[in-house]
Amino acid sequence: MFEQYPEIMSVYDVSEALYIGKNRTYELLEEGVLKGFRIGRIWKIPRNNLEEYVIQQSRKNFMIKK
Repeated sequence: MFEQYPEIMSVYDVSEALYIGKNRTYELLEEGVLKGFRIGRIWKIPRNNLEEYVIQQSRKNFMIKK
């Protein structure tokens, strides 16, 4: 799904992939909705976690529309 991105993504990469702002990406990480980890002050997000987030949101939206 996001093969053009590295296995371990930065906040910038995630923001670009989802077409959202960096602040929103930080909010998703802080809320635990998007799973990532910190190295010092820098967030790193495994690409698999981003894919899981997108699938989860798609299912959630699909269930709402039914």
